Amino acid sequence: MTAEELYQLKFPIGEFITPKNITTELLKDWIISIEKFPQSLISITQNLNEKELNYQYRPNGWTIKQVVHHCADSHINSLLRFKLALTEDTPMIKPYFEDRFAELKDYSEPIDTSISILVGVHKKLEILLKKLNKEDLKLQFIHPEHGKYFSIEQTIGTYAWHSNHHLAHIEQALRFQDKFK
Repeated sequence: MTAEELYQLKFPIGEFITPKNITTELLKDWIISIEKFPQSLISITQNLNEKELNYQYRPNGWTIKQVVHHCADSHINSLLRFKLALTEDTPMIKPYFEDRFAELKDYSEPIDTSISILVGVHKKLEILLKKLNKEDLKLQFIHPEHGKYFSIEQTIGTYAWHSNHHLAHIEQALRFQDKFK
């Protein structure tokens, strides 16, 4: 497999690139993506059996099950990052080791608990994000792993992309089935 083929498998919808101009319409679209993510995830996973939940989306990649558990952990963090940025003066957030989380025992368990978490977290995100004003959207946090400031509006885009990125991984895993065992 070439490096380009592996890149395509890692980023089936491409990498997130922050637009130079984040419009109100773009923010609305991103918030709708975030709002719809749990139902999209339920629709694509609800009839999968254990074998299918263990399909990988690329060589040495996560299984569908790990992707779902990762989304729950990641999106819990997103909610906290938004709230920290809204309540503190440019807080430094705490990163975590996604790869290490994926090796923990809960990532091999059924996905129903993570789906429930995502339904709740995304409902809270929907309520919170729809009520942000222009000043709120410009608030920032610092991500020490990247050494950069991230605005709330940029982070809304990142998590909309993140949701669609992992839905594409699941679709890819189902398309390739056992190919990457």
